[in-house]
Amino acid sequence: MTNTNESVLLELDGAVARITLNRPDKRNALNADVIAGLKRHLRTASQNEEVRAVIITGAGDDFCSGADLSALQKIASASVEDNLDDARSLMELFHLIREIQLPVIAAVRGRALAGGCGLATACDIVLTTRTARFGYPEVKLGFVPAIVMAILRRNVSEKRAFEMVTLGAEVSADEAERTGLINKVFEDENFDDEVETYVRRFAKLSRSAVSLSKSLLYQIDGLAFPDALQTGADVNVVARMTEDCKEGVARFLKRK
Repeated sequence: MTNTNESVLLELDGAVARITLNRPDKRNALNADVIAGLKRHLRTASQNEEVRAVIITGAGDDFCSGADLSALQKIASASVEDNLDDARSLMELFHLIREIQLPVIAAVRGRALAGGCGLATACDIVLTTRTARFGYPEVKLGFVPAIVMAILRRNVSEKRAFEMVTLGAEVSADEAERTGLINKVFEDENFDDEVETYVRRFAKLSRSAVSLSKSLLYQIDGLAFPDALQTGADVNVVARMTEDCKEGVARFLKRK
């Protein structure tokens, strides 16, 4: 594990890389250091051939409460150029989560609000405790959850997305699951074990197959139907040529 004084920690445990937001006294609020740390550790995990999945979680009682006070003060007083740089940094983080070859799983306990909800939404999979809370309250500050909007719109219905970003209300984990914002809800007392069991499933799977599946799923978004089919055919050919596929087919035929 990296230095425990850092705002974001990385622990490599065989097939799983665990990235922890480490500001529990600030409810793991986002600032420039946290965003930079997340990007750095995601790249490190992606470059490790043993890693099959990444977990992003928060230390303490909450996942992430959004931007911290200093970041909000910066928004209010910064120049257009400074605000643009700040917005682009968060945009790069969300894009990186989709770009790296590994599945990225948000493990949420407590509150995931504003930018924290955006961070969870940007992940490929979201697992939560039953008592977790989600929401985009930015509108209450005259602000907009703008960068995550493209991802949120792809996760839930248009009407549900409109309701979430314009009313700014918090929703329960059960409601978030019903709307498609999250994947699974686990009981609080079993959460760590359930997350570990869930994520370890990726350790038994082909890294190349999971990577190609993730890439294709996001690549075909927005393509015309014939183009999406053609892209799928191209990836199908690439998958057939991988060592994992050749070995998997050989094992299957041997069993038969």
